[in-house]
Amino acid sequence: MSGEIKNKEKAGLLQVVASCHFWFSLFLVSGLLFPAFILMWLITVLFDRRRYILHQLTCRWSDLILWINPYWKVHVEGREKVDPSKVYVMVANHQSGLDILVLFKLHTHFKWVAKKDLFSIPFIGWNMALNGYIPIERSRGKSKLRMIDKAADSIRSGNSVILFPEGTRSTTGNLQSYKTGAFRLAMETGTPILPVVITGTHLAIRKGSLLIHKNHNIRLTILDP
Repeated sequence: MSGEIKNKEKAGLLQVVASCHFWFSLFLVSGLLFPAFILMWLITVLFDRRRYILHQLTCRWSDLILWINPYWKVHVEGREKVDPSKVYVMVANHQSGLDILVLFKLHTHFKWVAKKDLFSIPFIGWNMALNGYIPIERSRGKSKLRMIDKAADSIRSGNSVILFPEGTRSTTGNLQSYKTGAFRLAMETGTPILPVVITGTHLAIRKGSLLIHKNHNIRLTILDP
């Protein structure tokens, strides 16, 4: 029994160390790369109005974070279903704070619709603002209407937009009720919806916790538009 307790204590300690490593490396790398993001924005702002190049650099930021933290393997299926000449309203289920890093692995061009609070996070949120991602205050009706207007303008400018129609993370990994914003946006702009299914992230970083859990079966599945 004492050996079992010691093993549990050791596993718990290793989990805390891995979690500290993940969060420390996330902010360290984000801080070190932020000057590069600013420089890229300055170089491209006049000719790359969609900020395509900056977004692709941000995708590589995600690749680097996940490479430094080899606790999860991310598999992407269905890339061939994304037509790079088209724009989409992209919708994904929401399981974890890790979803944002994982969805950058799509390596396709899009603008996030994200909680306004995230834009104030040092380096990470500041880069979101540089990319022209779209903030929303979850509980405010006028903010949702402004989000729809900004997202519609972004689509008309040639950008796909990605949203979590559940509005918040699932604690179980099961789908929750959908909000209507993504579907209203698709109808108002005549834009096809591109569903992306995330599996496994709710086990990696659980809602309400900063601890990470090693999980080697994270999967992104792109469905038919």
